[in-house]
Amino acid sequence: MSLESVRAFFAEKAPDITVIELATSTATVAEAAAGHGVAPAQIAKTLSIRIGDRVALVVTRGDARLDNRKAKAAFGGKVRMLDLGEVEAITGHPVGGVCPFGLIAPLPVYCDVSLRAFDAVVPAAGSTHSAVRIAPDRMAALTGAAWVDVCQEPG
Repeated sequence: MSLESVRAFFAEKAPDITVIELATSTATVAEAAAGHGVAPAQIAKTLSIRIGDRVALVVTRGDARLDNRKAKAAFGGKVRMLDLGEVEAITGHPVGGVCPFGLIAPLPVYCDVSLRAFDAVVPAAGSTHSAVRIAPDRMAALTGAAWVDVCQEPG
């Protein structure tokens, strides 16, 4: 179901973007980078977070970690990751395939400014074997994402 919702999203909003399916898992940043032949930093990982009673998605570069202080300032409260059991119920995507596309219900989406270091990034596409290649600004535009600075400096 999740992969199909992502395909439907792109068919409607960006038919020029093709979902790439691999025979091997791309559920982790390392697996995705190896499978797609890119550096781990170029994988756009989607974090499912909770701020109080609000839920949001934050797309970051694959080698980034949230900076708790920056995230608290940007989102107006302490940020915590959703429990694994909550992720699929809230996003419609399995862990390892979470992305800001084809969600079962609208969620606020944020893109970390660190993604702008790349011409194209590779976020998951609703399953542990799928992804897309997309320019960070286009991903933000298609998902209605706001740009934030919530990650630690890479390296």
